[in-house]
Amino acid sequence: MKCIIVDDESPSREELKYFINNFSSIEIVQEFDDSLDALKFIESNDIDVIFLDINMPKLDGVCLARVIHKFNKDFKIVFITAYKEHAIEAFELEAFDYILKPYSEERILTTLKKIERLETCEEKKCIYDRITLFKGEKMIVVNIEDIYYCTSSERYTLVFTKDEEYSVNMSISEFYNKISNYNFFKSHRSYIMNIDKIEEIIPWFNNTYNVKLRGLNVEIPVSRKNIKEFKHIMGI
Repeated sequence: MKCIIVDDESPSREELKYFINNFSSIEIVQEFDDSLDALKFIESNDIDVIFLDINMPKLDGVCLARVIHKFNKDFKIVFITAYKEHAIEAFELEAFDYILKPYSEERILTTLKKIERLETCEEKKCIYDRITLFKGEKMIVVNIEDIYYCTSSERYTLVFTKDEEYSVNMSISEFYNKISNYNFFKSHRSYIMNIDKIEEIIPWFNNTYNVKLRGLNVEIPVSRKNIKEFKHIMGI
């Protein structure tokens, strides 16, 4: 798997390069301190991952992401930034991840492992990209990435896509283990949500949050037990 680093801060690039080179099999093919130079490179080269700073001269990282997102959605964009306030916008652009500076070693290694799992999945043609769910008496094959959220219902788990409701004969914890290699987060003992589908984060009682998902009139709770991990993932 090949990546580039786009960051105008040399110390930040060097630190990131250290982690990538020493703790992953990802190949760094180029680095840039200018987003326009990076754009020219991206247009004519095949890469898999872009580590992208947001606060860049000439063309900021969010604008660059919008441009490259239009002509190739296969790029995985990992935003690297000191600014928390762009997290929601980043995930609206379907960013693969969002890492805050100064870097946390644990956080970077988690992201690198996620990228490598993705590579392994692609090499095996992602045999687990689909899952069989029940709708009444019918067994329906559903793309895992189309799942928005899940909630527990006695001995079953209810699984929701944008337009349909399904069920699966396992506990919510068992189902979470089955899909945990994808971008799902168990926000509450009774809820799992797809991080990629988040539209809005709403502050709630006792320093918790409710989360709205794109296109759905539903709010998913984040329990106090899971709030720290959720804030870490979302860069809050």
